[in-house]
Amino acid sequence: MSTPTRATGSDVVASLDAVLGAAVPVLSIAPVTLDSPGRELPLEVRVTAPTSGANLPVLLFSHGNGSSLDGYAPLASVWASRGFVVVQPTHLDSRRYGIGFDDSRFGSIWKARRDDFVSIMDQLDSIEASIPGLAGRMDRTSVVAAGHSWGAQTVQMLLGARIELEDGSLAESDQDERVIGGVLMAATGLAGDDLHEFARTHLPFMRPSFTDLHAPVLVVAGSEDRSQLSSRGSDWFTDAYHLSPGATDLLTLLGAEHSLGGIPGYEAAETTDEDPERVAVLALLSAAYLRSVATADAGVWERARSAFAAAGHTIGRVDSK
Repeated sequence: MSTPTRATGSDVVASLDAVLGAAVPVLSIAPVTLDSPGRELPLEVRVTAPTSGANLPVLLFSHGNGSSLDGYAPLASVWASRGFVVVQPTHLDSRRYGIGFDDSRFGSIWKARRDDFVSIMDQLDSIEASIPGLAGRMDRTSVVAAGHSWGAQTVQMLLGARIELEDGSLAESDQDERVIGGVLMAATGLAGDDLHEFARTHLPFMRPSFTDLHAPVLVVAGSEDRSQLSSRGSDWFTDAYHLSPGATDLLTLLGAEHSLGGIPGYEAAETTDEDPERVAVLALLSAAYLRSVATADAGVWERARSAFAAAGHTIGRVDSK
């Protein structure tokens, strides 16, 4: 008996493309400067949108530590080509600003990150006006969010996750109900005794509670992701799935490390596990999930998940509650 032929990564991408439909050209504009009263530096964003289509949902993206609005093109371009207006701010922790761990301002950046998105949602008129031909095509009532690493922590705050204080109580919620769902990529887990002292001292946001995260969420984790901030293994990056009432699915990318194949950018220095096909699969699966949350096409995630499973490839697996 012959052994069944397993799909290649390109085959998986093709099957997901078929589910989502043909990509359309996109237009990207940066920097777009928004009003940000009280912010030490101007709030600059990149806006990427498809050149055609109507009722386009808004997708807010939060970058990982040190990046900027110029990062994560492998994700933003795919999302926009599949019908989203993608908005990427440069948060204050960006390397271009030079605010490092030893800077007294660093300890408050985690809240400033969340405030960046509040400012963005308050100024969707300016966002719409920034892209030629976008006027009247954006659905401002349908907002979703995605984030990577520290960006995932920022997004989970918007969706209802809270911070556990040292006395065990929970901090005030920073949820913004305008954001209706999201994707958390390489989101760090519970603090516990495994959290290293550096994180305890410098990163107050790394004490999450997922109890109040009720919005629909796809969690993405790499099977080989290891953090210098915790002695736990890759399971640390799955806590959001197991502990969030709203988390519906977990995408585990087999062999992936923290950059999940290179989502910060092609040939980016921080990528230790470069795999363009892995990145393409992640971009398309996350687009399907977000479309199922943000549009009337609620069944697209089930179709994409089924196509991914049927391909039988070793890129990863999806678990669902």
